[in-house]
Amino acid sequence: MDQINPISSTMDPLYFSHILHCCVHNFRPNLTGKMSLVAEAPGYLQAFSDGSVKRFSPETVPSSMQSTNGYKFKDVVIDPSKPITARLFLPESSASQLPIMVYFHGGGFCIGSTTWLGYHHFLGDFSVTSQCVVLSIDYRLAPENRLPIAYDDCYISLEWLSHQVSVDPWLELADLSRVFLSGDSAGGNIAHHVAVRAMKNKVSHVNIKGLLLIHPYFGSEKRTKKEMADGAAGDVEMNDMFWRLSIPEGSNRDYFGCNFEIQDLSAAEWRVFPATVVHVAGLDFLHERGVLYAEFLAKHGVKEVELVEAEGESHVFHVFRPESEATRFLQQQMSKFMNSH
Repeated sequence: MDQINPISSTMDPLYFSHILHCCVHNFRPNLTGKMSLVAEAPGYLQAFSDGSVKRFSPETVPSSMQSTNGYKFKDVVIDPSKPITARLFLPESSASQLPIMVYFHGGGFCIGSTTWLGYHHFLGDFSVTSQCVVLSIDYRLAPENRLPIAYDDCYISLEWLSHQVSVDPWLELADLSRVFLSGDSAGGNIAHHVAVRAMKNKVSHVNIKGLLLIHPYFGSEKRTKKEMADGAAGDVEMNDMFWRLSIPEGSNRDYFGCNFEIQDLSAAEWRVFPATVVHVAGLDFLHERGVLYAEFLAKHGVKEVELVEAEGESHVFHVFRPESEATRFLQQQMSKFMNSH
Protein backbone atom coordinates (compact mmCIF):
# COMPACT_ATOMS: atom_id res chain seq x y z
CA MET A 1 0.00 0.00 0.00
CA ASP A 2 1.27 3.47 -0.83
CA GLN A 3 2.17 5.84 1.98
CA ILE A 4 -0.26 8.75 2.40
CA ASN A 5 0.91 12.11 1.11
CA PRO A 6 -0.06 14.65 3.78
CA ILE A 7 0.16 17.54 1.35
CA SER A 8 -2.40 16.32 -1.17
CA SER A 9 -4.65 14.12 0.99
CA THR A 10 -7.68 15.24 2.96
CA MET A 11 -7.58 12.05 4.97
CA ASP A 12 -8.27 12.12 8.69
CA PRO A 13 -6.21 9.76 10.86
CA LEU A 14 -9.26 8.71 12.84
CA TYR A 15 -10.32 6.83 9.75
CA PHE A 16 -8.11 3.85 10.39
CA SER A 17 -9.40 1.70 7.59
CA HIS A 18 -7.86 4.18 5.18
CA ILE A 19 -4.44 4.53 6.79
CA LEU A 20 -3.05 1.14 7.70
CA HIS A 21 0.37 2.71 8.17
CA CYS A 22 -0.90 4.67 11.18
CA CYS A 23 0.86 3.71 14.41
CA VAL A 24 -0.10 4.20 18.02
CA HIS A 25 2.73 4.68 20.49
CA ASN A 26 1.91 4.04 24.11
CA PHE A 27 3.91 6.24 26.42
CA ARG A 28 6.80 4.61 28.26
CA PRO A 29 9.01 6.51 30.72
CA ASN A 30 12.11 7.83 29.03
CA LEU A 31 15.03 7.17 31.33
CA THR A 32 17.26 9.59 29.41
CA GLY A 33 15.03 12.52 30.41
CA LYS A 34 14.37 13.43 26.81
CA MET A 35 10.97 14.25 25.36
CA SER A 36 9.25 11.12 24.01
CA LEU A 37 6.43 10.46 21.60
CA VAL A 38 3.09 9.68 23.26
CA ALA A 39 0.87 9.21 20.21
CA GLU A 40 1.19 9.51 16.47
CA ALA A 41 -0.88 9.49 13.32
CA PRO A 42 1.86 9.71 10.68
CA GLY A 43 1.46 12.66 8.36
CA TYR A 44 -1.08 14.33 10.62
CA LEU A 45 -0.31 14.39 14.32
CA GLN A 46 2.47 13.82 16.84
CA ALA A 47 1.86 14.26 20.57
CA PHE A 48 4.82 14.38 22.97
CA SER A 49 5.34 13.65 26.65
CA ASP A 50 5.86 17.34 27.49
CA GLY A 51 2.36 18.16 26.24
CA SER A 52 3.47 19.66 22.94
CA VAL A 53 1.73 18.70 19.71
CA LYS A 54 2.88 18.84 16.11
CA ARG A 55 0.28 18.83 13.33
CA PHE A 56 0.78 18.38 9.60
CA SER A 57 -1.98 19.94 7.50
CA PRO A 58 -3.14 18.54 4.17
CA GLU A 59 -4.02 20.83 1.28
CA THR A 60 -6.20 23.77 2.31
CA VAL A 61 -8.26 26.43 0.53
CA PRO A 62 -7.34 30.02 1.49
CA SER A 63 -9.99 32.58 2.34
CA SER A 64 -11.58 34.38 -0.60
CA MET A 65 -14.76 36.40 -1.04
CA GLN A 66 -14.93 35.66 -4.77
CA SER A 67 -17.69 33.49 -6.19
CA THR A 68 -16.85 30.00 -7.41
CA ASN A 69 -18.98 27.05 -8.55
CA GLY A 70 -22.19 28.85 -7.67
CA TYR A 71 -21.25 29.94 -4.15
CA LYS A 72 -19.10 32.48 -2.37
CA PHE A 73 -17.29 32.08 0.94
CA LYS A 74 -15.38 34.04 3.55
CA ASP A 75 -13.76 33.41 6.92
CA VAL A 76 -15.20 35.00 10.05
CA VAL A 77 -14.06 35.32 13.66
CA ILE A 78 -16.45 33.89 16.23
CA ASP A 79 -14.38 34.73 19.30
CA PRO A 80 -10.91 36.32 18.92
CA SER A 81 -9.97 35.65 22.54
CA LYS A 82 -9.94 31.86 22.24
CA PRO A 83 -9.69 31.93 19.15
CA ILE A 84 -12.70 30.43 17.36
CA THR A 85 -13.13 31.02 13.63
CA ALA A 86 -15.48 29.76 10.94
CA ARG A 87 -15.99 29.64 7.20
CA LEU A 88 -19.25 31.00 5.83
CA PHE A 89 -20.66 29.66 2.54
CA LEU A 90 -23.47 31.38 0.66
CA PRO A 91 -25.15 30.28 -2.61
CA GLU A 92 -24.90 32.94 -5.30
CA SER A 93 -28.46 33.11 -6.55
CA SER A 94 -31.16 33.35 -3.94
CA ALA A 95 -34.09 35.71 -3.57
CA SER A 96 -35.74 34.12 -0.54
CA GLN A 97 -34.80 33.30 3.03
CA LEU A 98 -32.33 30.47 3.44
CA PRO A 99 -32.06 27.80 6.13
CA ILE A 100 -28.77 27.63 8.02
CA MET A 101 -26.58 24.59 8.51
CA VAL A 102 -23.95 24.87 11.24
CA TYR A 103 -21.27 22.27 10.50
CA PHE A 104 -18.58 20.76 12.74
CA HIS A 105 -15.63 19.00 11.09
CA GLY A 106 -14.27 15.62 12.19
CA GLY A 107 -10.76 14.61 13.24
CA GLY A 108 -11.03 12.83 16.57
CA PHE A 109 -11.27 16.27 18.25
CA CYS A 110 -7.51 16.56 17.65
CA ILE A 111 -7.06 17.62 14.04
CA GLY A 112 -9.05 19.01 11.13
CA SER A 113 -10.19 22.34 9.78
CA THR A 114 -12.99 23.70 7.68
CA THR A 115 -10.24 25.02 5.38
CA TRP A 116 -9.19 21.48 4.41
CA LEU A 117 -9.79 20.92 0.72
CA GLY A 118 -12.31 18.08 1.09
CA TYR A 119 -14.45 19.92 3.64
CA HIS A 120 -14.35 23.14 1.66
CA HIS A 121 -15.60 21.58 -1.57
CA PHE A 122 -18.22 19.42 0.13
CA LEU A 123 -19.72 22.32 2.10
CA GLY A 124 -19.52 24.87 -0.71
CA ASP A 125 -21.25 22.51 -3.11
CA PHE A 126 -23.80 21.60 -0.45
CA SER A 127 -24.76 25.24 0.03
CA VAL A 128 -25.70 25.33 -3.65
CA THR A 129 -27.46 21.95 -3.73
CA SER A 130 -29.54 22.70 -0.63
CA GLN A 131 -29.79 26.47 -1.10
CA CYS A 132 -28.70 27.11 2.45
CA VAL A 133 -26.21 29.18 4.39
CA VAL A 134 -23.39 27.01 5.78
CA LEU A 135 -21.41 28.12 8.82
CA SER A 136 -18.52 25.68 9.37
CA ILE A 137 -16.72 26.01 12.70
CA ASP A 138 -13.02 25.76 13.49
CA TYR A 139 -13.12 24.92 17.19
CA ARG A 140 -10.10 24.53 19.45
CA LEU A 141 -8.42 21.13 19.27
CA ALA A 142 -7.33 18.52 21.80
CA PRO A 143 -5.11 17.51 23.49
CA GLU A 144 -4.20 21.14 24.23
CA ASN A 145 -7.92 21.89 24.62
CA ARG A 146 -9.64 18.77 25.91
CA LEU A 147 -13.38 18.21 25.95
CA PRO A 148 -15.73 19.83 26.73
CA ILE A 149 -13.94 22.82 25.12
CA ALA A 150 -14.97 21.80 21.60
CA TYR A 151 -18.60 21.69 22.78
CA ASP A 152 -18.22 25.12 24.39
CA ASP A 153 -16.71 26.64 21.24
CA CYS A 154 -19.35 25.22 18.94
CA TYR A 155 -22.21 26.28 21.19
CA ILE A 156 -20.78 29.81 21.21
CA SER A 157 -21.08 29.78 17.42
CA LEU A 158 -24.88 29.65 17.80
CA GLU A 159 -24.79 32.70 20.06
CA TRP A 160 -22.57 34.49 17.51
CA LEU A 161 -25.02 33.59 14.77
CA SER A 162 -27.99 34.97 16.70
CA HIS A 163 -26.26 38.35 17.07
CA GLN A 164 -24.48 38.53 13.71
CA VAL A 165 -27.46 37.76 11.50
CA SER A 166 -28.73 41.32 11.86
CA VAL A 167 -25.43 43.04 11.05
CA ASP A 168 -23.63 40.94 8.42
CA PRO A 169 -24.96 41.50 4.86
CA TRP A 170 -24.03 37.91 4.02
CA LEU A 171 -26.60 36.75 6.57
CA GLU A 172 -29.47 39.04 5.61
CA LEU A 173 -31.34 36.09 4.06
CA ALA A 174 -30.44 33.64 6.82
CA ASP A 175 -33.49 32.19 8.53
CA LEU A 176 -32.80 31.64 12.26
CA SER A 177 -36.08 29.77 12.59
CA ARG A 178 -34.61 26.95 10.46
CA VAL A 179 -31.18 26.07 11.87
CA PHE A 180 -29.70 22.61 11.37
CA LEU A 181 -26.65 21.11 13.09
CA SER A 182 -24.41 18.72 11.20
CA GLY A 183 -20.95 17.21 11.32
CA ASP A 184 -18.95 14.13 10.50
CA SER A 185 -17.27 11.70 12.90
CA ALA A 186 -16.18 13.77 15.93
CA GLY A 187 -18.20 16.62 14.42
CA GLY A 188 -21.31 14.45 14.52
CA ASN A 189 -20.62 13.87 18.20
CA ILE A 190 -20.31 17.64 18.68
CA ALA A 191 -23.60 18.27 16.87
CA HIS A 192 -25.38 15.99 19.34
CA HIS A 193 -23.90 17.69 22.39
CA VAL A 194 -24.49 21.21 21.07
CA ALA A 195 -28.13 20.26 20.46
CA VAL A 196 -28.46 19.01 24.05
CA ARG A 197 -26.95 22.21 25.42
CA ALA A 198 -29.16 24.36 23.20
CA MET A 199 -32.22 22.56 24.57
CA LYS A 200 -31.21 23.39 28.12
CA ASN A 201 -29.97 26.93 27.45
CA LYS A 202 -32.09 28.51 24.77
CA VAL A 203 -30.18 30.65 22.26
CA SER A 204 -32.09 33.81 21.43
CA HIS A 205 -33.98 33.58 18.11
CA VAL A 206 -32.23 30.31 17.11
CA ASN A 207 -34.58 27.40 16.41
CA ILE A 208 -32.81 24.09 15.80
CA LYS A 209 -35.03 22.15 13.41
CA GLY A 210 -32.89 19.07 12.95
CA LEU A 211 -29.60 17.19 13.26
CA LEU A 212 -27.76 15.56 10.37
CA LEU A 213 -25.01 13.32 11.77
CA ILE A 214 -22.54 11.77 9.35
CA HIS A 215 -20.71 8.67 10.63
CA PRO A 216 -20.72 9.92 14.27
CA TYR A 217 -17.83 9.10 16.62
CA PHE A 218 -18.97 7.71 19.98
CA GLY A 219 -17.55 5.11 22.36
CA SER A 220 -17.82 3.49 25.77
CA GLU A 221 -15.84 1.32 28.16
CA LYS A 222 -18.03 -1.58 27.10
CA ARG A 223 -16.90 -2.96 23.76
CA THR A 224 -19.37 -3.64 20.97
CA LYS A 225 -19.50 -6.93 19.07
CA LYS A 226 -17.60 -5.41 16.16
CA GLU A 227 -14.91 -4.03 18.45
CA MET A 228 -14.36 -7.50 19.96
CA ALA A 229 -14.25 -9.27 16.61
CA ASP A 230 -11.11 -10.83 15.13
CA GLY A 231 -9.07 -8.29 13.22
CA ALA A 232 -10.54 -5.27 15.00
CA ALA A 233 -7.60 -4.55 17.33
CA GLY A 234 -5.99 -1.91 15.10
CA ASP A 235 -9.19 0.08 14.62
CA VAL A 236 -10.00 -0.13 18.32
CA GLU A 237 -6.52 1.04 19.29
CA MET A 238 -6.72 4.02 16.94
CA ASN A 239 -10.13 5.10 18.28
CA ASP A 240 -8.92 4.65 21.86
CA MET A 241 -5.88 6.81 21.15
CA PHE A 242 -8.03 9.73 20.04
CA TRP A 243 -10.28 9.33 23.08
CA ARG A 244 -7.23 9.36 25.37
CA LEU A 245 -6.06 12.58 23.74
CA SER A 246 -9.42 14.33 23.80
CA ILE A 247 -11.33 13.50 27.01
CA PRO A 248 -10.34 15.11 30.35
CA GLU A 249 -7.31 13.54 31.99
CA GLY A 250 -8.43 10.95 34.52
CA SER A 251 -11.64 10.20 32.59
CA ASN A 252 -12.44 7.01 30.73
CA ARG A 253 -14.62 6.21 27.73
CA ASP A 254 -17.75 6.48 29.88
CA TYR A 255 -17.19 10.23 29.95
CA PHE A 256 -20.45 11.87 28.87
CA GLY A 257 -18.89 13.22 25.67
CA CYS A 258 -17.85 9.75 24.58
CA ASN A 259 -20.73 7.56 25.78
CA PHE A 260 -24.10 8.93 24.62
CA GLU A 261 -25.88 6.76 27.20
CA ILE A 262 -24.43 9.00 29.93
CA GLN A 263 -26.84 11.80 29.12
CA ASP A 264 -28.69 13.90 31.67
CA LEU A 265 -31.99 14.43 29.89
CA SER A 266 -35.50 13.81 31.18
CA ALA A 267 -38.13 11.86 29.26
CA ALA A 268 -39.87 15.15 28.49
CA GLU A 269 -36.66 16.61 27.05
CA TRP A 270 -36.03 13.60 24.83
CA ARG A 271 -39.54 13.98 23.41
CA VAL A 272 -38.69 17.47 22.13
CA PHE A 273 -35.19 16.58 20.91
CA PRO A 274 -34.77 17.78 17.28
CA ALA A 275 -35.56 15.49 14.35
CA THR A 276 -32.39 13.51 13.63
CA VAL A 277 -31.02 11.68 10.63
CA VAL A 278 -27.98 9.47 11.21
CA HIS A 279 -25.88 8.64 8.16
CA VAL A 280 -23.72 5.53 8.38
CA ALA A 281 -21.40 3.93 5.84
CA GLY A 282 -21.42 0.21 5.15
CA LEU A 283 -17.64 -0.25 5.33
CA ASP A 284 -17.09 2.11 8.25
CA PHE A 285 -15.73 0.68 11.51
CA LEU A 286 -17.97 3.20 13.31
CA HIS A 287 -21.09 1.91 11.50
CA GLU A 288 -22.17 -0.09 14.56
CA ARG A 289 -21.84 2.91 16.89
CA GLY A 290 -23.97 5.02 14.55
CA VAL A 291 -26.73 2.41 14.48
CA LEU A 292 -26.65 2.11 18.29
CA TYR A 293 -26.94 5.89 18.60
CA ALA A 294 -30.01 6.00 16.35
CA GLU A 295 -31.60 3.14 18.30
CA PHE A 296 -30.85 4.93 21.58
CA LEU A 297 -32.63 8.09 20.43
CA ALA A 298 -35.67 6.14 19.25
CA LYS A 299 -35.81 4.15 22.49
CA HIS A 300 -35.76 7.36 24.52
CA GLY A 301 -38.72 8.85 22.73
CA VAL A 302 -37.17 11.16 20.14
CA LYS A 303 -40.12 11.62 17.80
CA GLU A 304 -38.26 11.53 14.50
CA VAL A 305 -35.14 9.41 13.98
CA GLU A 306 -33.97 8.23 10.58
CA LEU A 307 -31.05 5.90 9.82
CA VAL A 308 -29.55 6.09 6.33
CA GLU A 309 -26.83 3.73 5.12
CA ALA A 310 -24.43 4.28 2.24
CA GLU A 311 -23.68 0.70 1.22
CA GLY A 312 -20.16 -0.06 0.09
CA GLU A 313 -18.80 3.28 1.31
CA SER A 314 -16.13 4.06 3.91
CA HIS A 315 -15.85 6.50 6.78
CA VAL A 316 -16.36 10.14 5.68
CA PHE A 317 -16.11 9.30 2.00
CA HIS A 318 -17.60 12.75 1.31
CA VAL A 319 -14.37 14.34 2.56
CA PHE A 320 -12.08 11.97 0.66
CA ARG A 321 -14.14 12.19 -2.54
CA PRO A 322 -16.21 15.40 -2.43
CA GLU A 323 -17.10 15.18 -6.12
CA SER A 324 -18.06 11.50 -6.21
CA GLU A 325 -21.47 10.16 -7.12
CA ALA A 326 -21.92 8.87 -3.56
CA THR A 327 -21.19 12.33 -2.17
CA ARG A 328 -23.66 13.98 -4.54
CA PHE A 329 -26.30 11.50 -3.40
CA LEU A 330 -25.50 12.24 0.25
CA GLN A 331 -25.93 15.96 -0.43
CA GLN A 332 -29.29 15.29 -2.05
CA GLN A 333 -30.42 13.18 0.92
CA MET A 334 -29.37 15.90 3.36
CA SER A 335 -31.12 18.56 1.29
CA LYS A 336 -34.31 16.52 1.26
CA PHE A 337 -34.21 16.22 5.06
CA MET A 338 -33.73 19.96 5.48
CA ASN A 339 -36.46 20.82 2.97
CA SER A 340 -38.94 18.64 4.85
CA HIS A 341 -38.40 20.50 8.14
